[in-house]
Amino acid sequence: MSKYKFERIVNAEFSGISLRALLSEKWLLPRKFIHFLRIRENVKINGNYYPMNTIVQGNQKIELIFEGDEFRTATSNYIVDKGRKIPIIFENEDLLVVNKPQGIKSHPNQPYETGTLMNYIAGYLDVKDEHPYKHPYMVHRLDMLTSGAMIVAKNPVVVPILTRLISTHTIKRDYLAVTEGIFDQKEGVIDLPIGKDENDKRKRKVDGIGALPARTHYQVIKEFGNNSVVYLRLETGRTHQLRVHLSAMGHPIVGDVLYNHVSEEKHMMLHGYKQKLTLPFSMRELELKADIPKYFTNYEEKVKESKN
Repeated sequence: MSKYKFERIVNAEFSGISLRALLSEKWLLPRKFIHFLRIRENVKINGNYYPMNTIVQGNQKIELIFEGDEFRTATSNYIVDKGRKIPIIFENEDLLVVNKPQGIKSHPNQPYETGTLMNYIAGYLDVKDEHPYKHPYMVHRLDMLTSGAMIVAKNPVVVPILTRLISTHTIKRDYLAVTEGIFDQKEGVIDLPIGKDENDKRKRKVDGIGALPARTHYQVIKEFGNNSVVYLRLETGRTHQLRVHLSAMGHPIVGDVLYNHVSEEKHMMLHGYKQKLTLPFSMRELELKADIPKYFTNYEEKVKESKN
């Protein structure tokens, strides 16, 4: 099992707090991580071990050593696939944000499966010899037919940090969709619980089996023909949430083969357009955008031409 050695610098604004507070409250490390760092004396300040109540100062170097048993998933076993290049929106030593193309799965579902985003990212990292950690780790996923911004961790240390930042809405994920019909209310919140569809294991439905709370913020930003372009922000992250919520509103997404039975468009018009990203450790905020696929524009032009 591989050891992971990290060196991070304390932000100036974190001066004057305890080492424990730095690790738990500012860097958001799980309690299990902190426990093992303490009992193994695997956390050091400027090269020396100090108790957890030690006060840290800005620009000090914090060294963290993880043995591997701290992690839920210690190793990344995605098969390397160099058959496709994935557009990179942002990259640092801990993570990538990629622009996932429509039509590929986020991750494999079967042993030895390739051709998914995680396989392609494994191929990309495999040739970056300057980086000590060359393996992708799942943080969240996008449906196969959804394109757009997706975070991929480069090491298991940052996975729970990123997961927590997403669950607390510190990291925000915004989408664009082209839907059927014209909305009566141009903005609002869709607050409908989502569960499994008892008649189709592929699908989800409002008030389905095991339904959990689900909230989506929406704003209509454009209308053309009998279509609306809608800006969407996830407050929760249920499977197929945007697709189910918009369908339940009577405005299914154009090209959605599961929830829209009238559209003949071959592309599903749902794109992860923007992310407000918070970087682990530095907690610096970035706003990132994923280029909108050309088929969005092409569809609008096709609709306009059909009306003439």
